[in-house]
Amino acid sequence: MDLRHLRYFIAVAEEANIGRAATRLHISQPPLTRQIQQLEEELGVTLFIRTPRGMELTPAGELLLDEARNIRSLVEQATERTQRAGQGRLGRLDVAIFGSAILDVIPTLLLAFRNRYPDVKVVLHNMTKNEQIEALRQRRISVGFNRMLAPHEDIGTLLVTTENLLLAVPTEHPLARQEIVRFADLAHHPLILFPSGARPSFIDKIIGLCAERGFEPRVSQEVGDAVTAVALAASGFGVCLVPTSATTLQFPGVVYRRVHEAPPGFFVDLTCIYRKADQSPILAAFLETIEAEREARSQAGSSHSAR
Repeated sequence: MDLRHLRYFIAVAEEANIGRAATRLHISQPPLTRQIQQLEEELGVTLFIRTPRGMELTPAGELLLDEARNIRSLVEQATERTQRAGQGRLGRLDVAIFGSAILDVIPTLLLAFRNRYPDVKVVLHNMTKNEQIEALRQRRISVGFNRMLAPHEDIGTLLVTTENLLLAVPTEHPLARQEIVRFADLAHHPLILFPSGARPSFIDKIIGLCAERGFEPRVSQEVGDAVTAVALAASGFGVCLVPTSATTLQFPGVVYRRVHEAPPGFFVDLTCIYRKADQSPILAAFLETIEAEREARSQAGSSHSAR
């Protein structure tokens, strides 16, 4: 199997038609058909079912399509990394995102980086915490963004920002009538927690804060992300503690309230994660951008406080 076989196979699988795939590849149909047949003979499996409607993937074909796309992505990244080494500021940065920070902090940071390095191609990937770690080690991404990451010897972290927490409350809820909510009052109301999945997570953070105040939260739902959590709060399923960035979610039926008398640590950090061994100049430039933006936010906050 060679890369040409994989390129031809991907085209046929995505087009589901030999004619359209041949047009896309700028070749005629007979040689493309022969290449697919050769690939099937080499692998000893049937990759396509030929039907009057076109080419349908078999289960083996679906598996190969996933692997072929991964191989193509790795080849593209290897090519671009080689070019980047020779061109300095040109190249590609693969960024994994997950969580509420994509609603505010991360887009601002990515825009600042793009303005500084317009010739660097930024490619986003939606990945969970564990998927980010695996992808970093496999060099499929350059950086990721996450919260509450357990230490890893080969993974570096850089603080992006520290966010205060607010309470998302249904507009008809009794707590919505208060401008500031006492933390202890949360013991008496159903609480929506996120994100479900890999632990430790923001869920553990909230449960730990409640334990410090001597109560166990009445958990109504554990959901995958902040968007779902706030949507459920708007629908009356309960209240939800969220980072400041999540307050950009302006759902009808939900308001955000400050919380006082909270235990120490009533905030959550957002960190950028990367391979410690990665010496890429693009990564270094991105980490420098994070530090510059963090300093700018800090100075802006100080100026605001002074006024």
